Amino acid sequence: MFSSKLARLPGRRLQLLDRSARRFQSTSGEPPSASGHSPSVANSSYLRTTRESALHTPGLQWVDEDNNNVAGRETRKMNLYQAVRDAMSFALTKDDTAVVFGEDVAFGGVFRCTMGLAEEFGRERVFNTPLCEQGIAGFGVGLASMGHTAIAEIQFADYIFPAFDQIVNEAAKHRYRSGGKYNVGSLTFRCPTMSVGHGALYHSQSPEGYFLGASGLKLVIPRSPIQAKGLLLASIRDPNPVIFMEPKILYRSAVEQVPIDDFHIPLGKAEHLTRGDDVTVLTWGTPVYTCETALHMLANPPESIAQHIPASVRKAKVELIDLRTILPWDVETIEESVRRTGRLVIVHEASRTGGVGGEIAAEIQKRCFLKLNAPVKRVTGWDTPVAMAFEKFFIPDALRVVDAIVETLTY
Repeated sequence: MFSSKLARLPGRRLQLLDRSARRFQSTSGEPPSASGHSPSVANSSYLRTTRESALHTPGLQWVDEDNNNVAGRETRKMNLYQAVRDAMSFALTKDDTAVVFGEDVAFGGVFRCTMGLAEEFGRERVFNTPLCEQGIAGFGVGLASMGHTAIAEIQFADYIFPAFDQIVNEAAKHRYRSGGKYNVGSLTFRCPTMSVGHGALYHSQSPEGYFLGASGLKLVIPRSPIQAKGLLLASIRDPNPVIFMEPKILYRSAVEQVPIDDFHIPLGKAEHLTRGDDVTVLTWGTPVYTCETALHMLANPPESIAQHIPASVRKAKVELIDLRTILPWDVETIEESVRRTGRLVIVHEASRTGGVGGEIAAEIQKRCFLKLNAPVKRVTGWDTPVAMAFEKFFIPDALRVVDAIVETLTY
C-alpha cells in the first residue's frame, strides 16, 4: 500500500524523498550521531575544560605577589556570565571606590551577571538606574572623573546609541582635552552584544565598528569565561575608558574551568588558537566557534559539500587568531601572521560596510601588499538590519567561512 501511494507522488517530491533517504544512509550501517560530528561551543577544543590547561592560559597574569606559582591554585567550572560576575566581585572587594550600576543590576540583570552582588556589597555600591542610557554613561563619566571605579551596564549593546554622545564626546576625550591633567580611567561600560538567533533588529546587533574612530577608548570582546574574567578585570583597572562587549549567546553555552584567584589578561593582545602557514583567519567573539566548525568542515567535508572543496586545500594549515581587543587591535601579531601565510580571511557578525574588518583589511593590505598571494577576504553580516525571520541567514555561518577560505587558497 505504501509503495502505491509513493508512486503517485509528483516527481519532485520523489526526488526530495530519495535525496533525504540517501542523506541519512551511513556507510557503517549505523544512524548518524544525534549531536552531529562538527565541533560546537559545547565541545570546542578552544575552551579550557581542565584545571591544568586553565592555569596555563597564554597571557594570564596573576595579580598577587606569587605571580609564577600555579601549584596551589584552584579553578572552578564557570560559564561566561558567572565569570563576568566573578570579575566584578573581585573589583568590588579589592577597590572600595568601585560601584556597579545600570538598569536592573540590583536584582541580577537580564542575564544574571550581577546576581547577588547587591546583597554582598550593599545597594549603595550596586544599584539600579533609570532606563536612560545617556544618563548611565554621563553618571559614569562623573563618577570616574571624581576618582571612583565606575562599572556601568548598558542592558544591550543595541541600546548604547543614546549614550554615544557621552561615551565618544566626553569619556573618550577627557584626558586629551585636559592635556593629561585629569581623566576618566577606571570607567568600564559592559554590554551584551552579537546575535542570539532570535533577537532581530534591536537585540542582535554588533555595534563595535561605530567606536573605531573614537580615539581615547578601548574596546574588548571576549569569547570564553577565562577571557571574560581576565579581560574584564584588566578593563576595570585600565587607565582608559573601556567598552566591554559580552557575546550574549555565549553567556551560558561557553563553559570552562576558571582560576578562582585574581588575574588579568592584557588588553591589546590577540590570541593564536591554531597555528598554520597557508592562510590566516581572524575573528572575535562568537564567530570563533563558527570558524572552528569551518576548519573541521574544510579538512573533513561532509558528502553534501565535498564536491565544492578541492582535495588540494583539505590539508591546508590554517592559522586561526582571536583578536580579543578590537581597539586598539594587535596589528603586529596579525601582520606577522599574514606575512607568513600570504592570505587573510576576516570574519565578523557586524555588517560589512563600516565594519571592523574593513579597517583591518586596509591596514594589512598596506603593510603586507608584496607578501599577499590573494586579496584580503571578508565574511560578514549583510548590509541590512538583523531581521528576526532571517537572522540565521544574516549571521556568517561555517559554510560561508569555508567558501571564503577555499576561494582565498585557490586564488
